[in-house]
Amino acid sequence: MRQRGRMSSRATGNQTSSFGATDDYSYGSWYIDEPPGGQELQPEEMVPACHPSVPPSILHACLAVLSVLVSLLLAMLQQRRRLWPHCGHGRPGLPSPVDFLAGDRPRAVPTAVFMVLFSSLCLLLPDEDPLPFLTLVSPPNRDGEKEAPRAAWKLVALLYYPALYYPLAACATVRHGVAHLLGSALAWAHFGVQVWQRVECPQAPQIYKYYSLLASLPLLLGLGFLSLWYPVQMVRSLNHRTGAGSKGLQSSYSEEYLRTLLCRKKLGSSSPSSKQGFLSCAWIRFRHYLYTPQQGFRLPLKLVLSATLTGTAVYQVALLLLVGVVPTIHKVRAGISTDVSYMLAGFGIVLSDDRQEVVELVRHHLWALEVCYVSALALSCSLTFLVLIRSLVTHRTNLQALHRGAALALGPQSLHPSRHAIFCWMSFSAYQTAFTCLGLLVQQTIFFLGSMALAFLVFLPMLHGRGLLLLRSLEFSWPFWLTLVLVVILQNAAAHWVFLDTHHGRPALTNRRVLYATTFLLFPINVLVGALVAAGRVLLSALYNAVHLGQMDLGLLPPRAATLDPGYHTYCNFLKIEVSQSHPAVTAFCTLLLQRPQLPAAPQDGPRLEEEEGMLLLQTKDPATKAAGPRAHRGRARWGLAYTLLHNPALQAFRKPALLDAQANSA
Repeated sequence: MRQRGRMSSRATGNQTSSFGATDDYSYGSWYIDEPPGGQELQPEEMVPACHPSVPPSILHACLAVLSVLVSLLLAMLQQRRRLWPHCGHGRPGLPSPVDFLAGDRPRAVPTAVFMVLFSSLCLLLPDEDPLPFLTLVSPPNRDGEKEAPRAAWKLVALLYYPALYYPLAACATVRHGVAHLLGSALAWAHFGVQVWQRVECPQAPQIYKYYSLLASLPLLLGLGFLSLWYPVQMVRSLNHRTGAGSKGLQSSYSEEYLRTLLCRKKLGSSSPSSKQGFLSCAWIRFRHYLYTPQQGFRLPLKLVLSATLTGTAVYQVALLLLVGVVPTIHKVRAGISTDVSYMLAGFGIVLSDDRQEVVELVRHHLWALEVCYVSALALSCSLTFLVLIRSLVTHRTNLQALHRGAALALGPQSLHPSRHAIFCWMSFSAYQTAFTCLGLLVQQTIFFLGSMALAFLVFLPMLHGRGLLLLRSLEFSWPFWLTLVLVVILQNAAAHWVFLDTHHGRPALTNRRVLYATTFLLFPINVLVGALVAAGRVLLSALYNAVHLGQMDLGLLPPRAATLDPGYHTYCNFLKIEVSQSHPAVTAFCTLLLQRPQLPAAPQDGPRLEEEEGMLLLQTKDPATKAAGPRAHRGRARWGLAYTLLHNPALQAFRKPALLDAQANSA
């Protein structure tokens, strides 16, 4: 009997345990959607591993070796004796990659190289191996051991990629047929490797399957341009038999600038406003905010590089924000099922009694979220480009004013270079790129939160007729808002009709006793209005600074604290270096001095000799100016000579006021 009882109890326990296991399985099946047959759940859109025919580590190692060889060959072409005759005894020296202060050097090559460099650095973000050729030296470690040195190798990569692309940019500054041949070979090698990798492995598992391909489009564009530019220059050098550095200080841009500055403006036969009308006036007004090329003036190379890097940064950041969020929203919206009603009910949210209707509502809200995100991103990119175009107009205005010798509100007015000014000039383009990236992120966040608040608090509740939280709060608080609005309207109406009177065409205060009484009585309500105005001031200042965060030519602080703004302070010092070292009028004056013809040896009077020197220095190719007479030539020569000498920063320290000031200070 005891054995039967034990057996029955065991059977009962086995049945209970089996029922419990069945209940546990059924309970777990409510939350875990397992496929039938015990198959494992595979993630959707799994990107397969790509195995290229040639490992990327070998390709990068070959490119690094090729860059070193090209650098050595360029060093043999570029002699230090050309720069410093008494230094190095003629030993070879590495040429500079970019002539930033040169006015007539090719700008397309530095622009393409900087775009390639920045795109390569952007591709480092999702890459697990910042230096791919290191896998040839050290075997891959385990995941736990690999996380620690990855950040250090990325810091090393920040120095490796500029060194890798250094000879690609330096080949354009040597101006030699052999240098163009080396640049062609190096550009073809880089472009061929990048195209080979993208064709064999167009997809990557990081962030998004096509992110690597889309992010490398500026890289391919820059390398493709260089692979075409260098062969064209090589053919030209072979045809014209030109060497490197044969022009010296000759600068067609500076001569064109000076010629445009000195020539007289020709008046039209009739005014353009009488013929063109409203559209012409609107276009003239619009041109003040849109950068258009101007005859006789070029932006410095640093500003051209900053504009190009700003456009590349906007593309890279917008691409990262787009592919990092939108595909995830698509997956979540596609995976919505009727179980979402139970999840919302757990948080106390009941959208509808019908589960299918709940699914449709959730999918519609996710679609609205995606629309808000994409709209905010498009608005951020558009505002960033508009601010960039407006900045180019401001750059040109400031440079032209400084070239004329005008005093701008840009901090200290001394144009002499200093250590801090040189540092600011070196870091200007990099700061501009970083400010653009951060400004785009801040704008995206602010615009996304604002559009989402409008969509989910105003538009969607009005469309579906539920969740009217904002409208219900306004329904209960409308007397408060109506009182504030009426008080503001009453004060403005009283200020216009009661407290202001006009006598003999001049406004004057009147009814002062009523004015004092009204001010005292409305003080508490004005405190509430002031609180709302203060909140609006905070929001407007935050929005304004977020939109103009990437605009370095505009100070985000008051004028009294403008020097505390690092971006604006960097921009001011950048302008000082550009004006003091690459003034086009000074460059043209030095070029004309070097190119002036020999004067006749016959003795002449002093004033007559100076006049003939000025006439020879400022010869123009315009036949209309030749027919203007000797007096016009003489006046133009004197004015041009006086202008260039007066605005030469190198001569400011040797003028009489500066010398007298130095003697007064015992200097």
